[in-house]
Amino acid sequence: MFVAPKNTDLLLSEAEGDSLYLKLIEQINKDFNLANEAVDFPLSISPNELKLELHEKIYRLIQYKFAEYLNLLYIIDVSEDEIKKLDGSDLVMLAEQVAFLILKREWQKVWFKNKYK
Repeated sequence: MFVAPKNTDLLLSEAEGDSLYLKLIEQINKDFNLANEAVDFPLSISPNELKLELHEKIYRLIQYKFAEYLNLLYIIDVSEDEIKKLDGSDLVMLAEQVAFLILKREWQKVWFKNKYK
């Protein structure tokens, strides 16, 4: 059964431990490109760099391209209920929390594909 990790660092270390980290990066790149928000995280990116760059990308989307941000959440299929629970008063914190929700959903997709291939 899929159990989502409690935070970004645990999620990324679990992905590495299961040798699915590269698949996770590929899935993120794929979904961002589907949403016309091109990112090209190299497969060599470290988990820490990925976390920071994803956070920065989400922050910029919320701040400057809100419609595209909403489209991205829809394409990735991030839970609307989870998004509604977040406190939007601090944009930096919000972007960090949304980045985690995105990673969590992308990890779920990769995990299921791997488990049931």
